[in-house]
Amino acid sequence: MIQTRPRNRVRGFTLVEALVALLALSIGLLGVAGLQLAGLRANLSASWRSQGTYLAYDILDRMRANRDHRTEYAIGTGAAPGGATTAAADLVSWKSHLGSTLPGGDGTVTLAGADNSVIVITVQWDDSHGVDAPLVFTMRSRI
Repeated sequence: MIQTRPRNRVRGFTLVEALVALLALSIGLLGVAGLQLAGLRANLSASWRSQGTYLAYDILDRMRANRDHRTEYAIGTGAAPGGATTAAADLVSWKSHLGSTLPGGDGTVTLAGADNSVIVITVQWDDSHGVDAPLVFTMRSRI
């Protein structure tokens, strides 16, 4: 006599089960890829914020080193510094770093107070990865 197995004892995956498992795995991997992309964008935005802060302190330190000529450092947005003074060279270098380090980077330096001892430094750039509007970092210090 030939013995046959009953059909209800067959083991293994069916094609439908394998496709459902593949679909679940694909959705999970797409979610991980989306999280990775969001993390990269946030990291780039944080890097630009750090650079903006560093550049604001850079021009402030240059002004402290040339304290007697601090009024020569006043400059507006989009303005090109000119002249052959130390302040003009510092501003050219600072504006150059702003433009090359930050996307659409620019900055202003204004003096306030009766004796021009309060310095207001504003650094702005296009942070399209983080927020929709240009990001502005403002720092006030007394020399």
